[in-house]
Amino acid sequence: MPIISIFSFLLMQFPIRIIQSNGCKLQSFACNLQPNGCNLSGNKGEIMAQILIGTSGYSYADWVGPVYPEGTKPGKYLPLYSEMFPTVELNFSYYKMPKARNLAKMLTDSGKTLTFSIKAYQSLTHDIKHNWTEDAKIYLEEIEPLQGSGRLEAVLFQFPYSFRYNDDNRIYLDKLLKYFRDVPVAVEFRKTDWYCEKVIEGMAKREVALAALDMPELPNLPQTLDLVTAPFAYVRLHGRNKGAWWGNNANERYNYLYTDSELGMVADKIKALSEKAKRLLIYLNNHYSGKAVRNGQTLEGVLKKMGIL
Repeated sequence: MPIISIFSFLLMQFPIRIIQSNGCKLQSFACNLQPNGCNLSGNKGEIMAQILIGTSGYSYADWVGPVYPEGTKPGKYLPLYSEMFPTVELNFSYYKMPKARNLAKMLTDSGKTLTFSIKAYQSLTHDIKHNWTEDAKIYLEEIEPLQGSGRLEAVLFQFPYSFRYNDDNRIYLDKLLKYFRDVPVAVEFRKTDWYCEKVIEGMAKREVALAALDMPELPNLPQTLDLVTAPFAYVRLHGRNKGAWWGNNANERYNYLYTDSELGMVADKIKALSEKAKRLLIYLNNHYSGKAVRNGQTLEGVLKKMGIL
């Protein structure tokens, strides 16, 4: 379906509440409530997606005991992780620029099949400088081992709540996505004003995945959208810890264990997305004390019972 007709199609198929905000038409998609979600990727859903479940990060000291055997050294975390899940989202790369030699070693340590998504360095999403292309160039060079091995799932750009929808940020985002056009990209916004017609159509045109999120229901935080804007869908489960979300303690923010009932509802949304995308990446970020692993394994079992994994 041509991109210019997508919004008209959605208007006909799914009622949309539109709110004007800073020149961007915000959309509360009724497809959130539809069993089949919304598809802007062009995939008609005849074939179910390949679904991969993993966690956001794997190298946590508080996983020793709950996840890894007592006494496990950090150098053994990844080999053990690769026996539990088929994919992992690397997040250390936000705090420090990844190094090609380290990523090459990770490829070796994790066997032959584990795949990787990797978070963008902080200077590309949070502390953006006028000369950001210098870091972008270095970043792409350093992640070459992942891309060259065929085991790179996506580069994740996670923008902060402070990254507002305005002309300067839109221009920057356009330039950034063009710079990274040769790698698969997923984008996560933490503020609702980005979920609008212009942005969604732009993502679909560029085949960039707009991350589907599960997080606390708090003002101005985006709620899960069943939108597919790329050949693959990208899902991040952050937990629903309302009380700690705006605090300074990251461990407490992600200290949340999904109930079986909540995971059942998540599984229904995953099923809807799997009918619209060719590949579906699911990463659990409620990493405190290994809760992401527990929930990931439970979710895997639920999806197997549903016959889609």
